[in-house]
Amino acid sequence: MHEVIKIEGGHLLEGEVTVSGAKNATVALIPAAVLANGPVTIVGIPQIADVDSLSAIMRMLNVEVTEVAQDHLIIDPSRMKNVDLDDEIVTKLRASYYFMGALLGKYGRVRMKMPGGCYLGPRPIDLHIKGFEALGAKVVYEKGCYLIEAEKLTGAKIFLDIASVGATINIMMAAVYAEGRTTIENAAKEPEIIDVATLLNKMGAHIRGAGTNVITIDGVNSLNGCFHEIIPDRIEAGTFIIVAAAMAKHMVIKNIIPQHLDALLSKLKEMGVKMKIGVDYVEVERSEGLKSVDITTRPYPGFATDLQQPLTALLTQANGESKVQETIYIERFKHCMELIKMGADIDVMSGYAIIKGPTRLDGSKVAATDLRCGAAMVVAGLLAEGVTEITNVYHIDRGYSEIDKKLSSLGAMIWREQVED
Repeated sequence: MHEVIKIEGGHLLEGEVTVSGAKNATVALIPAAVLANGPVTIVGIPQIADVDSLSAIMRMLNVEVTEVAQDHLIIDPSRMKNVDLDDEIVTKLRASYYFMGALLGKYGRVRMKMPGGCYLGPRPIDLHIKGFEALGAKVVYEKGCYLIEAEKLTGAKIFLDIASVGATINIMMAAVYAEGRTTIENAAKEPEIIDVATLLNKMGAHIRGAGTNVITIDGVNSLNGCFHEIIPDRIEAGTFIIVAAAMAKHMVIKNIIPQHLDALLSKLKEMGVKMKIGVDYVEVERSEGLKSVDITTRPYPGFATDLQQPLTALLTQANGESKVQETIYIERFKHCMELIKMGADIDVMSGYAIIKGPTRLDGSKVAATDLRCGAAMVVAGLLAEGVTEITNVYHIDRGYSEIDKKLSSLGAMIWREQVED
């Protein structure tokens, strides 16, 4: 037996929805908390599978993890032990690699399995390793495990060939206890990086420049516990705004930071979506006759690669020809094959797709091949005539907190079922 999500399309949505804390910040904040010497309280934790996996890894390290309320974790690393992370769970999620930077920073040694996650083409961790080596660590890969050791970590100037979010955060965590000053040049600028730097600074770190392309870290001797509230998830917010543009009569998306969504909001305006943008909300009204647009994914603050897939589902309803160009994960077009099964008119080339619209989508059996493809299938299912059955729903649950409950409360016909294998 396996679980599927079923959606009966064609129902207009109405009401308000509150966005959860940012997945991409959460999965870095939890490992960052182990750098403290006292309890760290984090509020705004989304109900996603990755959090359970990270909590399990924490318990392996003898870190006490207490769930106070649904979105409220207390992480106490005061009895922590630096054990080898060679359990299968490490390979389940990509974000487990943040323990590399955290444990290297705290203990000068880490041994762990190769991290996993969604397959979106090559996502090497060589930039992380180069950063660790620049700080004075030796890295050996043997028997499927990385062994990273340093007698002592010393601040260094590090230039990232690609502005990688993971590498930026990982090097930042490894450098907080290093002697002297570390400079990360060509650092990624995503809001999640600012959130992690904010947490570390509250703990007593000296990090400046997060959110710009040069981050400096002056090493400290100890870090203490603190209280931190996670920023809202800009990708979940964007997904719900796309859902609203597709199927809402009138919808308010709350708990968002609109400037994090500038690229998406300007594209939706160009398409003719009726929106009112508030300080911490976006209001969307029914918009007919959407126009086609071209998008090119870029690192933040450009158009997010994670929103390219759900937006493609909406573009099947726009008048004319839209081009979606992917510059971050060039293989990120598996959702197009699933949309074609539903009747979409899409040509996929190397690194881009051409979507011709508007086309009628019909409910059918599709797969969530990765997390954001799952979001695209949800958008398509809401638009389609008849019932859409989405398999591999664990991908969706890895990144969206209770998406079916949130959509049901807006009037969507969406439910889960156990079906025979």
